[in-house]
Amino acid sequence: MSVSRVDPHLFVVFGGTGDLMQRKLLPAIGQLQKRGLLGERNALLGVSRRGEYDDESFRNWARQALRYGGLNDEEVSQWCDSCLYYQRIGDGEVDDYRRLASRIDEIDNLRSLEGNRTLYLALPPAAFLPTINGLGAAALQGSDGWTRLVIEKPFGHDLTSARQLNALAHSFFDESQIYRIDHYLGKETVQNLLVFRFANSIFESLWNRDRIDNVQITVAESLGVEERAGYYDQAGALRDMVQNHATQLLSLVAMEVPGEFSADAVRYEKVKLLQAVAPIRPADVVFGQYVAGRIGDQPVPGYREEPGVPRDTHTDTFAAVKLEIDTWRWQGVPFYIRTGKRMPQRLTQIAGSFRRPPVCLFKSVGVPETRSNVLVLTLQPDEGFHLCVDVKIPGEPFRLLPIPLHFLYKEAFEPIPDAYQTLLLDVLRGDQTLFVHNLETEASWELYAPLIDGQFNVHTYESGSWGPQQAEDLLASHGHTWLNASNIADFHDRAHLAGS
Repeated sequence: MSVSRVDPHLFVVFGGTGDLMQRKLLPAIGQLQKRGLLGERNALLGVSRRGEYDDESFRNWARQALRYGGLNDEEVSQWCDSCLYYQRIGDGEVDDYRRLASRIDEIDNLRSLEGNRTLYLALPPAAFLPTINGLGAAALQGSDGWTRLVIEKPFGHDLTSARQLNALAHSFFDESQIYRIDHYLGKETVQNLLVFRFANSIFESLWNRDRIDNVQITVAESLGVEERAGYYDQAGALRDMVQNHATQLLSLVAMEVPGEFSADAVRYEKVKLLQAVAPIRPADVVFGQYVAGRIGDQPVPGYREEPGVPRDTHTDTFAAVKLEIDTWRWQGVPFYIRTGKRMPQRLTQIAGSFRRPPVCLFKSVGVPETRSNVLVLTLQPDEGFHLCVDVKIPGEPFRLLPIPLHFLYKEAFEPIPDAYQTLLLDVLRGDQTLFVHNLETEASWELYAPLIDGQFNVHTYESGSWGPQQAEDLLASHGHTWLNASNIADFHDRAHLAGS
């Protein structure tokens, strides 16, 4: 990634008083300011339809959000007073955007920001198209400096809408100006996937069909839909998680070595990987919806009992998919993606199981078989990795036990920066490496289009479980088992003791 300086700039946030701004964006920007990474000349303009705000009341609101994000000192307060502004967008008519353009020019001239601006759409997906149209009508896509458009996920609702959104964005902005943000890509542990693979030849040389038996990607949440029922019931697990977050992890785990560490080179390999995924067969997909159960000691309702959820909905809150990649590296190696809500724990991990030794050398001393070594990359929580290798337990009888060789970020580094800090700083530096290219979005939607358009059974699973039994059967039919434990050594320990 680039380490270039940050130019003078204006950061314009559409949805400037919304939940994302309050919980994520403003605290991240405040931290960057506190660390001195935003440069000496910067300003932030919050844009929303709310008419009760002006510059002063918006600054007061921002101070509360910053306190929520752990920033409560005089330096940050002074930054709010001198660098934050507010503009009401009204009903989003052309004249509203022209008044916004005038306000942007006014702030730019006042603070000598050289015409550099970021336009961040922290908005519901339905607002993307009219907002981009408004920006284009007011000629906000160009200035004397640089202009960058940041679009939050989900980028489209299906392949058709993604292509429509790309076409509209490209009618006003060049692809080099567009930053499609997926906050998963800003996590230090996700970035470390590239370092882990390509800076350590010991692993990259083994990361292929000759050594790997299967790869599992799990993105599990213990929470339900919370306050997102209106959006989630129109999306479901496949759209909300598989098509973007999980597939981005797939592309980073399975892509070929790029020619260099640059945005274009990394994106090219990711797109090439996605285009090599074989069409998904209906038999290789399982959908589920949670019913009442327990998370820890707490009883929780089923999805259909959640506030705002229709009582007859068939929306999926769980999805498991088996993928095959038709490349020289991965031919014959199944990749499994699984995501779900109301699962036993919050967990994002990638587990690669190595092939077993072709012969068990230790049958003569009572060990019926040796088990697969497993490399587990945990992205959240307890970020780090485990490589489970078998060792002999001292004494008699002759027994093997998997022991994890491990690395944990919390044992080696200070607290990890929030993903939004990383991504916002990259936007300001003009580095697109961790952002999604238009070809990626369309390739991903195209891959899952048959599942979105098809009719599938949605099986029930109890809250607090790892999903419906059919998901277990999916792997069992191929001779595999889901690795459910965040501590894979414990998982293997139980497996060994059960077989002892």
